Amino acid sequence: MRFAEMHRKTNETEIRVFVHLDGDTPEISVRTGIGFLDHMLTLFAFHGRFGLKITACGDLQVDAHHTVEDVGTVLGYAFDRALGNRSGIRRYGFSILPMDEVLVRAAVDVSGRPFLHLGASFSRVQIGQMYTEDIREFFAAFVRGAKATLHLDVLRSGNEHHQAEAMFKAFGQALNEACRREGAGIPSTKGKLV
Repeated sequence: MRFAEMHRKTNETEIRVFVHLDGDTPEISVRTGIGFLDHMLTLFAFHGRFGLKITACGDLQVDAHHTVEDVGTVLGYAFDRALGNRSGIRRYGFSILPMDEVLVRAAVDVSGRPFLHLGASFSRVQIGQMYTEDIREFFAAFVRGAKATLHLDVLRSGNEHHQAEAMFKAFGQALNEACRREGAGIPSTKGKLV
């Protein structure tokens, strides 16, 4: 069973994450104090079929930025730890996901090399209690922590709640595929992932 538990405390946030990559009926519980982020991470875990528990306490009296970014960081660390040396995984994952009028593409490589391309824009400043600019910060923090490459593009935009939702769902599906066990050995002709 591949799982990891991470705890990180700073002067701005305290984050606890438990992630379980395998299992038929994953348990999901997300409490960050930011309702919209909780909703997005629940969708991510459900559509990625990951067991996920997150509790976060942050300086929300300032704004949501530190909490969103730090949750992304710690979640990324947990995935990196759960994957270990990445032996036997598929490595690459891909999803094209429609949500009503919105269409999103996600491509993931859990290569050990962090990189983010995010092809999305929002006209709204905020959805619920979360600033839309922090969506980029979440994904950037995740790829740094997980040491993964993520290309996430909104191919057809529309309702911005739908757009964000489709991004997190597609990301979950693509990451699930990339983490899936597919054989033995390191998935690289180099014999190791950086």
